[in-house]
Amino acid sequence: MKLLVSPINVEEAITSEMGGADIIDVKNPKEGSLGANFPWVIQSIKSKVSKPLSATIGDFNYKPGTASLAALGAAVSGAQYIKVGLYDIHTEEEAFEVLSGIVKSVKSYDPGRIVVASAYSDYSRIGSIPALKLPPVAKKAGCDVVMVDTGIKDGKSTFEFMDEEELNAFCGLAHKNGLKCALAGSIKFDDIEMINRIDPDIIGVRGLVCGGDRNDGIRSELVTKLKSMIN
Repeated sequence: MKLLVSPINVEEAITSEMGGADIIDVKNPKEGSLGANFPWVIQSIKSKVSKPLSATIGDFNYKPGTASLAALGAAVSGAQYIKVGLYDIHTEEEAFEVLSGIVKSVKSYDPGRIVVASAYSDYSRIGSIPALKLPPVAKKAGCDVVMVDTGIKDGKSTFEFMDEEELNAFCGLAHKNGLKCALAGSIKFDDIEMINRIDPDIIGVRGLVCGGDRNDGIRSELVTKLKSMIN
């Protein structure tokens, strides 16, 4: 299981790597759950860390062209993993069009880049596509990883919206479709025992390693603590 930590600047990225993060995931919480940061921030972090770099491109509505262009920008800026959230996407058809455009844009630039499609555990309260519908669509579109996150960051965890059985089913569908599975969404230390049972390929955090408030800075000792607790 790989640990993905989401810094917002160079200092936090270095702290995350020092703490033992496996993937450095550049985001901008001011713009939402998977809010996009600036290209120059991605480039600066890329020059300072040795671990694989990820970048979020936003919590998207149905704008396939805009999403494709944003994804290419993240890839050109140096991100190995390009993550998109299907926030205001309501149907499998919309999801496929957005994701297939992103995949074409990214893989035409570099076939080795990794496209991560994220659904939301709290899909019912934001009105987005249900998480369990994502893996087959993501596979058809050519994605590499499917993820569950929380769309609304109000302290409620993914595990308050999807239980262990549902999350096991999500990871099982991912693997059945040849995809890797990632879990995120206001994860707490108390959730780690369940996460270890589910055993996703990746877990993603920010608030947890900021001491509980995602608006505070990342703390190296908390990254190290979390790393020691996961499988």
